[in-house]
Amino acid sequence: MKSTVGVIGGGQLARMMIPPAVSLGVIIKVLEEAPGMSAELAATGVGDYHDLDTVLSFAKTVDVITFDHEHVPQHVLHALVEAGVPVHPGPDALLYAQDKLLMRHKITELGLPSPDWAAISNADELGAFLDAHGGRAVVKTARGGYDGKGVRVVDDKNAADDWFTVLAEDGRGGSLIVEELVDFVRELAQQVARRPSGEIAAYPVVETVQKGGVCAEVIAPAPTATDAATGLDGSASTVAEVARDIAVRVAEGVGVTGMLAVELFETRDGRVLVNELAMRPHNSGHWSIDGAVTSQFEQHLRAVLDLPLGSTRPRDAWSVMINVLGGPVGQFMQDRYPAVAGEFPAAKLHSYAKESRPGRKVGHVTVSGARLDDVLADARAAAAFFED
Repeated sequence: MKSTVGVIGGGQLARMMIPPAVSLGVIIKVLEEAPGMSAELAATGVGDYHDLDTVLSFAKTVDVITFDHEHVPQHVLHALVEAGVPVHPGPDALLYAQDKLLMRHKITELGLPSPDWAAISNADELGAFLDAHGGRAVVKTARGGYDGKGVRVVDDKNAADDWFTVLAEDGRGGSLIVEELVDFVRELAQQVARRPSGEIAAYPVVETVQKGGVCAEVIAPAPTATDAATGLDGSASTVAEVARDIAVRVAEGVGVTGMLAVELFETRDGRVLVNELAMRPHNSGHWSIDGAVTSQFEQHLRAVLDLPLGSTRPRDAWSVMINVLGGPVGQFMQDRYPAVAGEFPAAKLHSYAKESRPGRKVGHVTVSGARLDDVLADARAAAAFFED
């Protein structure tokens, strides 16, 4: 009997689950938020994921529920579980991807390295943190931020007054998060998959490059990831081993099922610090579609169905993924396929079926090969064709 996976959310992550579902013989159904979204190919309904009746009705048509994003409210998630629907990842895990303040508390509880942080509810508390941390810090909203939204670098205690006002007007209380401004060498991302029975598979740690708070480039594996670092137990280790150990401990500590991405800072003094969590396929893993034996999207489906996990081994020495951001307004990425494919025949082109507008993720390009300099140059040049 075929298994049916229901994906809440019709974005590009759901879209990229469709090809591996076909290969695995899995039926995939998508509840999209509006008609014509990226995953329309598999959409079987349009509805508000905040509405319990809508989500429960969709769940009756599938064997397991998973997600394109982490924004489904907790009361809806718990109602699904109470109705006997397998939900992966479950609400108790997703909570730490939905609320950064709870995430920080959990990361601290697990004994994992993190930037210095505090919960703050007024300007004076922000000012005290700034005074103790060199006059600059990062302020984040606890919920709702992504791709640089809900994040500010501040150097004045009144720089987040508008956010404090919103919290006060909300009537439910709450706090912002302030974190030290980390002097990092680079940003990394470590992905692992975990199935309900407990098996875990880790991908190579990758280096990510952000532009305007949005992931622009990913290099897999991260260069110099075998350099020396201090392990979680204080022993001699490597950056790659520390990143993997952090992600495994997070996955086990919060009970993640499916894909988990842990965004990390590598600091100038050799530390690896937890920045953010995502409990779904992640932009940092798009390289795996073409560059790994098992893509993160196939792996996610395997995990949520509790199937044996696939090999995470890279197919080439290097893979570089470049996000296509924007492009000529009114065009689609596929409009320029012929020119790019002719110029860069080794480039793998992925369209999200989105109309271009400034700064919007409309697709990505991946190039793999033996020499990093060549791979990086070709990937950047191919992506630039779509953006000009």
